[in-house]
Amino acid sequence: MSVSKPPAGAVAPELRDAILAWFEATGRQLAFRATTDPWAILVSEAMAQQTQAARAAEAWGRFLAEFPTAEALAAATPAAVLRAWRGLGYNRRALALRRAAIAIVYQHGGRVPPDLEALRRLPGVGPYTARAVAALAFGQRVGAVDTNVRRVLNRAVGGGPGAFAEAQLQVVADAWVPADRPGHWTHAVMDVGATFCRPRAPRCGACPARAWCRAAIDGTAEVGADGHGARRGRGAGVHEPAAPFRSSSRWLRGRILDTLRDAPADAWARIDPPLGDHDRPALEAALAGLAREGLAERHPSDPRLARLPRA
Repeated sequence: MSVSKPPAGAVAPELRDAILAWFEATGRQLAFRATTDPWAILVSEAMAQQTQAARAAEAWGRFLAEFPTAEALAAATPAAVLRAWRGLGYNRRALALRRAAIAIVYQHGGRVPPDLEALRRLPGVGPYTARAVAALAFGQRVGAVDTNVRRVLNRAVGGGPGAFAEAQLQVVADAWVPADRPGHWTHAVMDVGATFCRPRAPRCGACPARAWCRAAIDGTAEVGADGHGARRGRGAGVHEPAAPFRSSSRWLRGRILDTLRDAPADAWARIDPPLGDHDRPALEAALAGLAREGLAERHPSDPRLARLPRA
């Protein structure tokens, strides 16, 4: 097939149509993609941040069964929200979502606001989440740019990684959204990024955008942002062995929170070493950090006791 290459940044309808056609035929069928309820979509986007979409989809239905509306979540204790968030990680997102629910109830009458700037002002809602909700829930022609979308647009439209500065990339993302299917496009371009346009060893040969992608045509999908390829500096290609997961602070924090989740409501749980590879000083540091972040309460007289926050 002979295809003329569009200039960088230009909208190529054929590329966009190819991605949409692929998505409609074989895109991931995730539970939360079937809803148009703004609250349910906001919950799904909060869950999908830094979490695999399939894993978030599994938890999404359970969470909504307990908190079907913003009012229900706003009225819940932090402890109840953290229990419902189990298995998703990055637990501060759960508390931020609860704060967003409170803002929705008291500032927007219990309805997720359709205005992009109002969405941006909700606690824990950044530029990507606000635009994703605006496109998916309200059909607005705005481009939601996450790491997957960033790769696709830089490569397909700009010709390679790092082709656009962030402000330029947002302009390109907005311009590429089809007016009649902003929600479909949001999911489609994310799926192409996750399935084909990977950070390393992208699957260009199988990608539905292959014939119109500037990077695939030029062979620059893995060229560095400087246009000369990734340069090997001192120590390039040499990796320190990763610490065992049970030795990581993230693992420890997760295990402590799971212990608190398993305790009866409002009951104090005793956190004693060893926990994984962690001793008492490590437990103390983790508990102090969880308390500072509002994810746990410490007993006023016994530092070994903790519980999920009640308010």
